[in-house]
Amino acid sequence: MNDADSYPQIGQVVQILQGREAGQYAIVINIVDDRFALLADGEKRKYDRPKKKNLNHVVPMNFISPEVKDSLLETGRVTNGKLRFAISKFVNEVVTDLKKGDQLDGERRCN
Repeated sequence: MNDADSYPQIGQVVQILQGREAGQYAIVINIVDDRFALLADGEKRKYDRPKKKNLNHVVPMNFISPEVKDSLLETGRVTNGKLRFAISKFVNEVVTDLKKGDQLDGERRCN
């Protein structure tokens, strides 16, 4: 995964493609190595028990939560409330805009 666009960053929202949580969103809270990352959503997957996920099984979204990223870089921790807030903010802003037929990166998305 040398492509910079497909490599997630800390604080970035990803959509899970494989496994029990397929179709759900989570936030990258740590990069283990070039193949795995730790994901949490603050609800089912708390910060204290993140899911180790293969990067081939997630799709990085074009949304990095500044609150989560700053908190992780400053203190090394993040609250589950911040994780839930960041995911709900992403869903409300980005996902609902896509459903309305707005443009994303110059492409028209039809649902």
